[in-house]
Amino acid sequence: MFVGSLTSYAQHIGTPIQVVLQSHYFDPYESIGERPRTPVDPPMVYLEDYTLTFEADHPEYVLYIKDEDDAVVYSTVVSTTVTEVVLPSYLSGDYEIDLVMGDWLFTGWINL
Repeated sequence: MFVGSLTSYAQHIGTPIQVVLQSHYFDPYESIGERPRTPVDPPMVYLEDYTLTFEADHPEYVLYIKDEDDAVVYSTVVSTTVTEVVLPSYLSGDYEIDLVMGDWLFTGWINL
């Protein structure tokens, strides 16, 4: 189960902006177990045009881009060796961005 949260930001033309992400613990299988007591810091991600830039030393993420109907319009695995992901140019408008790392979901909004 994904837990959604909204965070807004202003986009500056020509300047990379930080995608503001919030972290949420989730258990996709609702297994019995202890929930971590402290949240994980959200990753640093920047957006310029259609390029998402990640810090050089990051864990593996699964990236989901969702439209206003919560439908996934783009997804990919961001491996530990990847620092940039170019999103498809046919995307236009506001989208939810979700990064999944194990039992953690980082979510925010981007404008393309």
